[in-house]
Amino acid sequence: MAIAKAGTLSVSRPVGVPDQPMLVESAKRGDREAFERLVEPYRRELQLHCYRMLGGFHDAEDLVQETLLRAWRGLGGFQFEGWGSFRSWLYRIATNACLTALASRARRLLPEMLDPPADRMPEGRPATEIPWLEPYPDMALEGIADVAPGPVARYEMREAVQLAFVAAIQHLPPRQRAILLLRDVLGWPAAETARLLDASVASVNSALQRARQALEKRFPAGRPKVQAALDNRQRALLERYVRAWEGTDLDGLVALLKEDAVLNMPPWRQWYLGRQAIRAFFGWAWIRGGHEGVRLVPTQANRQPAYAQYNYDPRGRRWIAHAVHLLTPQDDSIIALTLFRDPQVLVAFGLPAVKPTHGSVGASESHQGSLAPRRVNS
Repeated sequence: MAIAKAGTLSVSRPVGVPDQPMLVESAKRGDREAFERLVEPYRRELQLHCYRMLGGFHDAEDLVQETLLRAWRGLGGFQFEGWGSFRSWLYRIATNACLTALASRARRLLPEMLDPPADRMPEGRPATEIPWLEPYPDMALEGIADVAPGPVARYEMREAVQLAFVAAIQHLPPRQRAILLLRDVLGWPAAETARLLDASVASVNSALQRARQALEKRFPAGRPKVQAALDNRQRALLERYVRAWEGTDLDGLVALLKEDAVLNMPPWRQWYLGRQAIRAFFGWAWIRGGHEGVRLVPTQANRQPAYAQYNYDPRGRRWIAHAVHLLTPQDDSIIALTLFRDPQVLVAFGLPAVKPTHGSVGASESHQGSLAPRRVNS
């Protein structure tokens, strides 16, 4: 069966379909349209769940497709009396599909999760063989952004989708990761989580305790710092960030960083800790790069400010996608900067890999002006 890809959803909270029992019976008789109506309200929240489990946007898309195929093939065995809700049944399939996938693949990481901070410039080639953590575009959260978790949930949507949280839970064994997401993010009761995983309540509670203890080491305050809506200071900070990049203003960029700021740049394995180390890297990279011009196009990912970076190609008279910047502001400075240096990441953001000089790169580009080339300083 071919399962349609997700479109833009207008639902604000996927609580189900009023005529769900009738649609289930129709789908069991082979009605594919009825099946699509059943699963569509849950598609995006399932994809987010798979992203948290796997750490990759494209992996999550694939696992949602796998989940819906399994659901279609196994629909004959679904009974409301056994599961209570169609949503719970879909989560069981999705979670187990993720656990199966994780059994045969390495966890996704950020460079800072692998090695000590670098004290020299990158050499050789980027480590493309390592499965790196990927950003999650905010547009994929439409329709689930205001979903209220269960009453026992410890985390809200905004903090449970931030890059630091997703990176931290990749340290957990897959089964502990699943239990923490089901209990502390989705707010499922222990008994329902145990039934989903074919486990005992005691084993679920034990695994949850170990997972919480592991996260407490990563977040001594007990949880990641939530990035609230940007205030005027932070909006000014982002404007200065754009100006620094587009003008290759090294002093201006470094002035925006906290003293202990962190720079990750997957697929490069090296990462840098501290304002001076980051300054040294960009001082080297910007001179070495020889860019004729840089433009940053605003976007959002993981409920954090983000930009798509385009570099100007004078020979082809076009702009070429180079990276996605994901920023973590703290007060009026930047505490973490992650540059995803794989242009294919931009596909998930609906942005082109190549753009001509005329016009603008994206609809969200509100303060960038035209894309006429402008030489930057070396």
